[in-house]
Amino acid sequence: MKYRSFHKAMKVLAGILTLGIIILISSSSTTPSSYQIALLKYGGGGDWYANPTSLPNLVKFANKNLGTNIDEVIPTVDVGSAELFNYPFVHMTGHGNVIFTSQEAKNLREYLIGGGFLHIDDNYGMDPFIRPQLKKLFPELTLVELPFSHPIYHQHFNFQTGLPKIHEHDGKPPQGFGLIYNGRLIVFYTYECDLGDGWEDPEVHGDSEATRLKALQMGANILQYVFTSK
Repeated sequence: MKYRSFHKAMKVLAGILTLGIIILISSSSTTPSSYQIALLKYGGGGDWYANPTSLPNLVKFANKNLGTNIDEVIPTVDVGSAELFNYPFVHMTGHGNVIFTSQEAKNLREYLIGGGFLHIDDNYGMDPFIRPQLKKLFPELTLVELPFSHPIYHQHFNFQTGLPKIHEHDGKPPQGFGLIYNGRLIVFYTYECDLGDGWEDPEVHGDSEATRLKALQMGANILQYVFTSK
């Protein structure tokens, strides 16, 4: 069992190191993509499948503006699947309930401790459900709000006041929370922000180009932070 966990951790770290190197150079249009980010599928009835055009658009933007070479095909991965360890970055969104079984929580915890990264974007309505599940994952950790000075806001694009506000919802200011394990940010939770909506095709929500650009820039910052701060 210890060997299997070690093997999984090494697999995640190898993927992150490879991507960290690739992100520093501009990719050629003839170079095939050899790595992917994934969308996390979870139980509980929440719409994990919301915003279907968001991640492909974010990847296209990052590839164009950061010189990354991420595959534009976005796979879906189950929380409890061994396939989770194939992806150094997974994204989670939705509006409603979230439930991790004990096995799923164990798998996701091992993935994150082993070097993986989870970005959670509350698409409005997820907040009261995701917080208890994060506590199930890491009962010893507290979800903390990241200061505006955190490097995730100051990558290729500079956000002096933290997350951009994409959709109003309750009118609260957007907040970026994190779980930090042994000094490393392993979960970034964007709340009252709706980045994923801003990444979607323009006609889906009717957001202005300026609003969509801010969302895509912040999303690109998240990717760059994850793949260069290990």
